Amino acid sequence: MIIKSFIRFLLLGICVSGGTVLAQTLTLSPNLINFNSEEGEKLLIESQSREDFFPLSSQFVTQNNQAYCGVASMVMVLNSLGIPAPEAPQYKPYRVFTQENFFSNEKTKEVITSEDVSRKGMTLDQLGGLLGSYGVKVGVNHAADMSLDNFRKLAAENLQEPGNFVIVNYLRKAIGQETGGHISPLAAYNKQTDRFLILDVSRYKYPPVWVKTEELWKAMATPDPASGKTRGFVLVSSK
Repeated sequence: MIIKSFIRFLLLGICVSGGTVLAQTLTLSPNLINFNSEEGEKLLIESQSREDFFPLSSQFVTQNNQAYCGVASMVMVLNSLGIPAPEAPQYKPYRVFTQENFFSNEKTKEVITSEDVSRKGMTLDQLGGLLGSYGVKVGVNHAADMSLDNFRKLAAENLQEPGNFVIVNYLRKAIGQETGGHISPLAAYNKQTDRFLILDVSRYKYPPVWVKTEELWKAMATPDPASGKTRGFVLVSSK
């Protein structure tokens, strides 16, 4: 009961943190489980792979525009890792990663500019390159290069360990959502139901959801027209 009450308190914090969020999100398809539900809470409580949930939830943000899902996800992960951040003028003298100052690192422009991201988003390889520009260890994994079982193993093990994170790049339509490619971090894995928790950064559109591993894998195994490669996931840790 104490754990469940704490989870409810944390859920309330997630709902009111990270900027303004619309109260009404789109209806979820039956294959997805809303994290902010009794069943969704139970899946987290029973999970043995949830080390990433607490640091990520404390840094949970809403993407600034409809193309900034990757930027919002990276900001969450870099802040959770405690990587030295650039100056944030609005919080001076404190330093923290924000979606506004992420591209202040000149190395990011060698990968893709903020203007290009605002227009068309980013590919999986660009996601990995942008993260790498901040000196973290990054493993880029295209779904075509790895089996479903290997993805499950790598992601579940990552979520059991502190100090590293998983960001997924998937096609929304393939898991019953609207519509195109999307990027968000994973926060937990429930082995009993074989579901991963996606902390969806488009919080104006969808809540965090529990999705079946096979469905997430199929959504990552879709081709990204911008790169000509399949989508996939990145593993991130400090060096």
